[in-house]
Amino acid sequence: MVRKYFGTDGIRGRANSTITPELALRVGQSAGLLFQRGEHRNRVLIGKDTRLSGYMIETAMVAGFTSVGMDVLLTGPMPTPAVGMLTRSMRADLGVMISASHNPYDDNGIKLFGPDGYKLTDEVEHKIEALMESDVSKRLAKSADLGRAKRIDGVQDRYIEFAKRTLPRNMSLDGLRVVVDCANGAAYQVAPGALWELGADVVSMGVSPDGFNINQDCGSTAPDALARKVREVRADVGIALDGDADRVLIIDEHGHAVDGDQLMAVIAASWKEDGRLAKPGVVATVMSNLGLERYLGSLGIKLARTAVGDRYVLDHMRTHGFNLGGEASGHIILSDYATTGDGLVAALQVLAVAKKLDQPISKICHRFEPLPQVLRNVRYKKGKPLENDKVQLAIKSAEKRLNGQGRLVIRPSGTEPVIRVMGEGDDKSLVEDVVDGIVEALTDVAA
Repeated sequence: MVRKYFGTDGIRGRANSTITPELALRVGQSAGLLFQRGEHRNRVLIGKDTRLSGYMIETAMVAGFTSVGMDVLLTGPMPTPAVGMLTRSMRADLGVMISASHNPYDDNGIKLFGPDGYKLTDEVEHKIEALMESDVSKRLAKSADLGRAKRIDGVQDRYIEFAKRTLPRNMSLDGLRVVVDCANGAAYQVAPGALWELGADVVSMGVSPDGFNINQDCGSTAPDALARKVREVRADVGIALDGDADRVLIIDEHGHAVDGDQLMAVIAASWKEDGRLAKPGVVATVMSNLGLERYLGSLGIKLARTAVGDRYVLDHMRTHGFNLGGEASGHIILSDYATTGDGLVAALQVLAVAKKLDQPISKICHRFEPLPQVLRNVRYKKGKPLENDKVQLAIKSAEKRLNGQGRLVIRPSGTEPVIRVMGEGDDKSLVEDVVDGIVEALTDVAA
């Protein structure tokens, strides 16, 4: 069944155009009806990032939930992983994060979490959509049964304590100068607070949200300013979060960026040495570099690959019992601690390794030399270009030329009419040549 509202990570779109108060109201009513469990006062916890439209969407969702008799707990700005954690620890029946992650301020979105703190399954999202398309007026609460809404205090402290407890009890970051860029987003208070309480010398950036500047030339998608600041203040490390703090990028002491593949390598090696890997394996997507796979293989750790998207990584982890996974983009999932990607917790694991080994971040986080990777996008108008005989012949020819010395990943975009062609291998010239051959075939078909 094709979903009308939900995508790969909740509902997302332009604020007050796609994500309207009417839509938010219907989501609140429909999800509220579906997650009423038993005779107790059912309640939902709602967090958000710092976008101006968050006030509008939050208010509309409160109206929706309370109209079906659900109580609402409002946290204010909180990271996405904190909402998952708080939903579970506070025994809420449902959790909501209002955010469009790393998108600009004029987008927004709605992510839903079940009582276990995990994002909802496709099946549950289908049920919510069916309710959204139906008439629920006869199922609204009676006047005396309407829900209540209140803002709750202390949740930031709860999340800071949670993050600190992911490190060994006696671990201190004393002696480390850390620059943290919070993208003017959801973690602008909790991330600097947690790092300072752990003993770090903290320099904060992206901690002055005004409703418009979330992810604007800052955060994990724009780390240049952070790299300059790290060099300027001679910091040991820079930490770049995105708007809802579920992804992270690290900057070493020289100002060089470290992606999610290297971070997974650092954590995997440390956890294997400490006997903390649930299985001798890590879960990543098809886009993670072959260099990561080879490095983990040298340690006796298998790399399992999934489709692109952190939800697919998490599904595989839960199904097969892995406790470490992620994406090159910086979504690092540590399921011993969190039910989704947590940028701050992942960064703390890397800092713990730096303290343990007493080595600079540049050495800690360079575990392998990434193989040359070439990515091309081909736009098409209609049809299924990948099923064309000429394209299939070009793909088979490319695979034969690589002869096991590289990889090809060819996939349609999930959000636009584009075919993405990625190739990687030891010989960059060969990789570029085979990718160009596939792109040429696709272009001829798509024209």
